[in-house]
Order: sequence, then structure tokens, then C-alpha cells
Amino acid sequence: MLKKAISIFLAALTAASFSCPAGAEASPSVSAKSAVVISAADGRVLYEKNSREKLPIASTTKIMTALLTLEAASRNDRTVLITPEMIRVEGSSMGLKAGDKLTLTALAEGMLSVSGNDAANSAAIAVGGSTERFAALMNQKAAQLGLSETHYVTPSGLDNAEHYSSAGDLAKLTAAALKNPEFARIVSQKKIQVRFSDPDRTVTYTNHNKLLSMYDGCNGVKTGFTKKSGRCLVSAAQRVGVQLVAVTLSDPNDWEDHEKLLDYGFSRLTCFQADDSEFRLNLPVVGGTAGSVSVLGTAGAAALLPSDEVQNLRRTVELPRFLYAPVKRGQVLGLVRYQNETGTVATTKLLAGGNVSRQAVKKNIFEKLWDRIRVLFSV
Repeated sequence: MLKKAISIFLAALTAASFSCPAGAEASPSVSAKSAVVISAADGRVLYEKNSREKLPIASTTKIMTALLTLEAASRNDRTVLITPEMIRVEGSSMGLKAGDKLTLTALAEGMLSVSGNDAANSAAIAVGGSTERFAALMNQKAAQLGLSETHYVTPSGLDNAEHYSSAGDLAKLTAAALKNPEFARIVSQKKIQVRFSDPDRTVTYTNHNKLLSMYDGCNGVKTGFTKKSGRCLVSAAQRVGVQLVAVTLSDPNDWEDHEKLLDYGFSRLTCFQADDSEFRLNLPVVGGTAGSVSVLGTAGAAALLPSDEVQNLRRTVELPRFLYAPVKRGQVLGLVRYQNETGTVATTKLLAGGNVSRQAVKKNIFEKLWDRIRVLFSV
């Protein structure tokens, strides 16, 4: 069935409601050596400070380690027998002992919540065969994601001159990792229960990421610290369906800075709600007890969009030229689409406002042909 589409620019419309605009804030001043805030959906940079500088990244390394571990677990979440080699690593720990048995997912939970170096090391050896071969997998994944300022040597992030990334690359990596449902589940939890199969027990760990309690909408991601790297932090927050990712490297005041950065990121966005509830139109109906049916618009969900794009959205009404009976009240007949340069950002449904039954009277071929001609010339 042919469609008709009407496109006009949003600036000339009253159909869209901007009921919850975020007030624009001044660009924040942060203590970090390097920082960035991006929109996870499209990678748009909302704020940056030396975001492409290659720096040590401490335990934020485990974002990549956990992502690869969880990808392996999605294929086979096998149980890992912890060996002395696996836990022969310094630094933070989830308390693994030789002889413990737990799944790959459980190891990811340990490395993302309490930053267990023993969990990262164990997963690397279990998945890659050795930490060196696992590092090669990490670098391969980095290349696939376009992380051009990143090079991995260890699965845990212990200091090494050849182990580095940038705030920009970490943000891009995190946006990709958050698309993994298990990764997103783990990093969003303030406390997590990790199951050991041998000896059979469940251990509760408290997430090191204080922003989960401090910042409204925070849903991740990972802390890090060594003497060489200083305090490193990757955070994420979601509001009105928009996911932001913030990164600071070498930041003595990271908790406060991330609150500033996320606030600023959200302030760069405007709350847009497509509202076509006032839309009215009559659409011709062929073969029905009535010659037309009313079309009623609806309101859509709110979304945060870059403020400079809202006034340039294109609105397109998509409806068929006519309908065949029967038509039921509430039936979805079409939609109104709102688009920017990257694609569709919002839609609203167009519904049938009434019922039109199929006409019981049989018509001959000439009468049917005349109905079709009449409809074509009426639209």
C-alpha cells in the first residue's frame, strides 16, 4: 500500500513539547590530568580535557578484562579451578584461594566489584591460557573497537610502561561494554553476591564505586588506583533514557569531579518529548460501512537530546493513502517520526479513532473500480 510522508522542520511545529529542559551550565573545572564525558549512544563528546593523552589506567583496565571474560562466558560459562599461578598477583583481591571453583561470570563479578586482581589474573589464564596470550586478546579487541591510544600488557592494570590508554578510549570502551547485559548488570550493583561451587558458599562483596550511592542515575562503572597512575575513575549515569559515560585519569578529587562532569553532560542535553496528541486527520476507507476513519495522534516517551539539535529535528508523518475495511478502534495506522542527522530519535503512533466494518453488499467489478478511482482522486 502506498504511503504518503510529510516532512517539516520541528521549529515550525507545536506538536513537540519541551517540558523538562536542562539548564546549561558553565564548563566544569576538574582536577584530573585527563577527562571526558560522552553520550554512550553515539559517542558524542560533551566535554573533554586532554582526552587523547596516553596515561596509565590502573584497574580501569578490568573493564576490558571483564568484557572479554563475559563474552567467553556467554559461549560457555565454565567453572574455573583456581591454581596457585592464578592468584600469584599483588594488589586488591577478592580472596581467592588455590582449589576454589567458580564460574567465569563469578570472576567478572569479583573483578568489577572489589577490583580483584586475583579474579582478573584467573580469568585471563582461564580464557587465554596465559596472561600474555590474554593481553593479545585485549589488544585485538581494542583494535576492533578503534581504541587507537590503548595498549594492554596485564589483565589487572598493574603498572607497566607499555600499559596505557586515554580517557577518550576508556569512554568508548565503556560505552561498548555497557551494551553487554551481564556487564551492565554487574557494574550497577552496590553489593553483589558471588557464588563459589567448591567449597560451596556465597560471598557478598561491596562495590568500590561510591558514585552508585552518591549520584542520581549512576549505573557504573569502575575505579582504579596505583601510585603511578593516581586515582582513575570511569562512571556512567542514565537519565530519561540517555546514557552518559565520564572518565577521569590522575584525579585526586575524582568523586566530586565526576558529579560535576555528569551534571554538565546532562546540562548539554534538552529533554525532548514528541507529543502529537492533537494530531487529527480523516483517512479514506475502501469497502467499509463508512467512507473514512479518523486518525488520532499520541504522545511519545521523553528523551534527552543535544540542545543544539532539537530545533533542527525533521518531523515526518507516515500514513497509507487509504485503508481497506475492516478497521478497528485503536489500530495502529502509521506513525510520526522525528529524525536528526544520525537517524530516528523519537516516534509517536497514529491510531484509528473508530471502527469501520466491512461492507456487506457485494459490488460488481465496475463498482469496485469506481471506488478505487474515487479514493485515488480524493487524497
